[in-house]
Amino acid sequence: MLNSMFSGITGMKGQQTKMDVIANNIANVNTTGFKSQRVRFQDMISQTNANAQGPNNNGRGGINAQQVGLGTQVAATDVMMQGGSLQFTGRALDFGIQNGDNSFFVVSQDGGQSGLMQYTRDGGFYTDNAGNLTTSNGFRLMGYTAANGELVPADSYNQDTSLQGELTALSIPQVRDGLTLQDYSVDSTGTILGTYSDGNAYVIGRIALSNFSNPDGLEKAGENIYNQTANSGVPQFGGPSDDGFGVVRSGFMEMSNVDLATEFTEMIVASRAYQANSRSITTSDEMLQELINLKR
Repeated sequence: MLNSMFSGITGMKGQQTKMDVIANNIANVNTTGFKSQRVRFQDMISQTNANAQGPNNNGRGGINAQQVGLGTQVAATDVMMQGGSLQFTGRALDFGIQNGDNSFFVVSQDGGQSGLMQYTRDGGFYTDNAGNLTTSNGFRLMGYTAANGELVPADSYNQDTSLQGELTALSIPQVRDGLTLQDYSVDSTGTILGTYSDGNAYVIGRIALSNFSNPDGLEKAGENIYNQTANSGVPQFGGPSDDGFGVVRSGFMEMSNVDLATEFTEMIVASRAYQANSRSITTSDEMLQELINLKR
């Protein structure tokens, strides 16, 4: 009976963890690019009262082991990396990744000076007063530019050779070489095209994406940011529309992939499971009380 009480406690703790995850999913139903989580359980070690035995030479058949489980524990909190729906915003610096559940934007807190990269699915970017492309919390968007950040005339641009080298922080300069920016756009390959005061179009840079062999292994760091871990694999960098990478859609934002119908259903299941586990504790307590009453 004491085992049953402790089994009930493990069940209640597990369902509380599940409820915590469900509540977090619901709280982030409108968070840009949020990936929902789920909780999986596994049974704990079982107490073996009798070992299994095979048939003997006297003709007696085999018997199975007698085991009593000692409760449950959380096996994993999986991240559901399926892409969310793209919502139209019409804003030029809103980007959504399409057909690339393993692809992430690459950002850096210091513009890549330390070499430390972080990753996000939140495609809402901004420009500061220096023209730098940043996230809402000031992280710099990383990508590819020409040597020395020079502007490449659009009519001589080659996607395979014009922008190469290490990742650098992207910016959209308002004034460059005496030319003033008139307008800019971003196509599905992540190429930033600007029109300057001389009437010509120039390629400013190209947004970079990263792929992971195991994106489920990424660590959530808050602020819609993911960190690389030992189990996520080494990031593979490339550009939108490259082989194995997603396509960038300018003017769209990726919404949360939380399914409220599923979350509310799981909430009911967790509530009833919590209630049932609490009943096993109270029932075990009543049985112990009856045992104590035998003394009277």
